[in-house]
Amino acid sequence: MEPLHIEPTSTTPTVNFDGAKGICEIKGKSNPANTIDFYKILYDYIDEYSKAPAALTDVHIQFEYFNTSTSKCILTAFKKLEDLYRARNEVVINWYYEKGDDDMLDAGNDFQSIIHLPFKLVEIPG
Repeated sequence: MEPLHIEPTSTTPTVNFDGAKGICEIKGKSNPANTIDFYKILYDYIDEYSKAPAALTDVHIQFEYFNTSTSKCILTAFKKLEDLYRARNEVVINWYYEKGDDDMLDAGNDFQSIIHLPFKLVEIPG
């Protein structure tokens, strides 16, 4: 499976998903004009990836900012990964937040309480 790479813009994050290695990274700001269209690419990749996943799917999320519609799209992506986990595949979500960024920490806690996946909150120096 070819890796998925999306370059960042002023309103969209970097996305790197290497299906062969099972590593997914999303980093930056997410406030796209059409959030659903942007994240549909990721949904489609996860759907295809789920047919033959790596032994471990290691997800790294590090937002500087995201809007409400991004929150809904990320939750949808997490639910797809939750399906993969329920099918007895190892999946870990790593949610990064800068020290002192209580909003991003709270967002991570909210996602952690909603989804049923191993979920790590990772503080990084601010």
